[in-house]
Amino acid sequence: MIRNSIDVSTQVTPRLSALIEKLVNDPDADEAPTLGTAREFLTGLLPPAFNEAERMHHFDVSESLLDELNTLIDEYGTDAPATDFVRVSGSEAISRVIEAVVNDENRENPPTLAAVRDAIAAGLGARLVGDGVLDEDEDDALMAEVESLIERYGEEALAEDLLRYE
Repeated sequence: MIRNSIDVSTQVTPRLSALIEKLVNDPDADEAPTLGTAREFLTGLLPPAFNEAERMHHFDVSESLLDELNTLIDEYGTDAPATDFVRVSGSEAISRVIEAVVNDENRENPPTLAAVRDAIAAGLGARLVGDGVLDEDEDDALMAEVESLIERYGEEALAEDLLRYE
């Protein structure tokens, strides 16, 4: 299967991404979920009356999760791996820390989450607070967040992949 060359997860709302992520992380799943299985799951959560009304006449002014998922299926197909549509990013504070590590002129390789954790442990958060890049209260949560990201993605995950662009 040819993977999508663009980051399709950026086309997904946070609500749909969270739903898909639950499916992707389901330890009881027999197979890796697809957009089609995500649609089956979502329609199974909706009451039958809603499904019937949804088919007959679309009455919701704002785009529903089902509408959004149907749009993705129209574009990428029911067999598209659901994991491609999970948005992954860190907080603004950890993104600033990652950017500081990425922009370190002494670094030869792209930084991993382990490198970011080491930089925080070595005082990077405090230095960024002193430079006015971070607030003091943001510095307090950096280590916990990077540890959480490491637990989820592993120490060798590229930190740059978790940057939040807003």
